[in-house]
Amino acid sequence: RCVLLMQRGHGAVQCYTMSCAGGGEEAADMMMCRCASCGVAEDGNINIKLKKCNACHSVRYCSVECQKEHRPQHKAECKKRAADMRDESLFKQPESSHLGDCQICCLPLSIDHKKTSLSACCTKMICNGCLMFNLIRERKEKLEPKCVFCRKKSFLTGKESELLFNKRIEANDPNALRKMGTIYGAQGNFAKSMEFLTKAAKLGDAESHYQLGMMYGNRLHLSAGKDMKKARYHLEEAAIAGHPEARLQLGIVEVENKRMDRAVKHFIIAASSGETESMKMVKKGYESGGVSKEEFATALRAHQAAIEATKSPQRDEWEKSKQGNVPSKRK
Repeated sequence: RCVLLMQRGHGAVQCYTMSCAGGGEEAADMMMCRCASCGVAEDGNINIKLKKCNACHSVRYCSVECQKEHRPQHKAECKKRAADMRDESLFKQPESSHLGDCQICCLPLSIDHKKTSLSACCTKMICNGCLMFNLIRERKEKLEPKCVFCRKKSFLTGKESELLFNKRIEANDPNALRKMGTIYGAQGNFAKSMEFLTKAAKLGDAESHYQLGMMYGNRLHLSAGKDMKKARYHLEEAAIAGHPEARLQLGIVEVENKRMDRAVKHFIIAASSGETESMKMVKKGYESGGVSKEEFATALRAHQAAIEATKSPQRDEWEKSKQGNVPSKRK
């Protein structure tokens, strides 16, 4: 098929046709090299540079004027394409949770926050199994207690700990910024809490996105529509980054909106990441007929595998120590 193209020359507009024998992707690629409004091609010799549409990235424009002129024709397609791209990212199974791996044993961290700790000196997330066995080793060898990651002195005074923590905040460490936001939130200073959480979220911290989403969602009486949009945005950003609890909340929202197909997708992805409440929702869906037997079985296997991946002998010993049993010393 043929495509009619226009190109601005030196003081004139030239019209011509180019054959696209291949059609399909070949024609689409050709159009991506030209302004969607006037058809001008990108040309470094006459300083013509095309910029993608910020929303859908499917077309390009040579100027703001061309983009505004083409907006009425492109608006509907742009919104649909942007929504499709968002869903493509949103409903993709993440490779791991937002917490990643322990910095010492390199095993996936449990999504149960009680099983991990944040070091005040270097703000690294370490599993409690590694922390406990490092402490056992130091006591056995009569060593000075140090951070298992950065090797700084473990038992710091309040001022020493505060000084190190403030340095991490000045360095824009997202873990430190989030921790400070959480502290302000516990004190009831929600303005300062949101300030620090927003900074951390802009740096890509999924937990901060989740906390912001929950905070905006709980303040709907202030400005319902606007706050709900922000809540949904932050929860989606957290879910895309691998936050299973944020995805659980999105699933609940979709149930309330009667969009069960989207809700089921969220619950299955969260359950596959080891989130227990989501697995219960998948089971309920299976019992009510909204989830197929194959989907339920696949989600259950993935759920069990995700939980098993976070286990280790050290972490099992820490679990026993919580119950009052003394951990055995490794040979």
